Amino acid sequence: MNKPFQFKEFSINQDQCAMKIGTDGVLLGAWSSIESNPFSILDIGAGTGVLSLMLAQRSDAQVIEALEIDDKAYEQCVDNFEQSPWNDRLFCYHASLEEFAEEMDDQYELIICNPPFYSGDYKTENARRDLARFQDAMPFEHLLESISTLLSKNGLFSVVIPFSEEEKFITLAKQFNLFTKRILHVRGNPSADIKRSLIEFSFLQSNIEVSELIIETSRHQYTENYIRLTRYFYLKM
Repeated sequence: MNKPFQFKEFSINQDQCAMKIGTDGVLLGAWSSIESNPFSILDIGAGTGVLSLMLAQRSDAQVIEALEIDDKAYEQCVDNFEQSPWNDRLFCYHASLEEFAEEMDDQYELIICNPPFYSGDYKTENARRDLARFQDAMPFEHLLESISTLLSKNGLFSVVIPFSEEEKFITLAKQFNLFTKRILHVRGNPSADIKRSLIEFSFLQSNIEVSELIIETSRHQYTENYIRLTRYFYLKM
């Protein structure tokens, strides 16, 4: 029996999900801005539902909706929502982003996404893991086009992508009138290359705020900034 992943205020079952809880998702859930007190939040490609649950813990948003196409991940996400302290505010749709964007008239004040990454060169024998992880399941153009219809005019969109894709993603986003507002570059340790980019977009052009996060100075010796960002979630922080 797979044990749940235990956070401070909720737990996650993930044995049915191709993509497990990882640093990328936790950083995005902790970093995404809620300063504007969003009423409605959308989590695209929810997986376990961890991003939605983190935002439920952090915010007073009354509508937190998630989207998951994989059957088993969808069922697990629904179960994780139901077991949480915020089950009255959380709802998961079983649909593709394309179907959802076409059928929904609602717009969201915050949209979050930890999208599939790797290109086709890295495909494995596990089709479900590939679906969760590969760009051809959710091409960036397709994602950004949907965001441009689902995001409210003053809303924010937050995403985590490989640093190598940052320039391409930002250029594509501009084609949909989505402009970079904040960027967080993530390194595993002080001598490591930048591995991830967390990027926040809006329809409003502004000065771009760029910062850097180093996760650990040596094995399991976490930096103050990393602890400050994740301490409301991880048990040992």
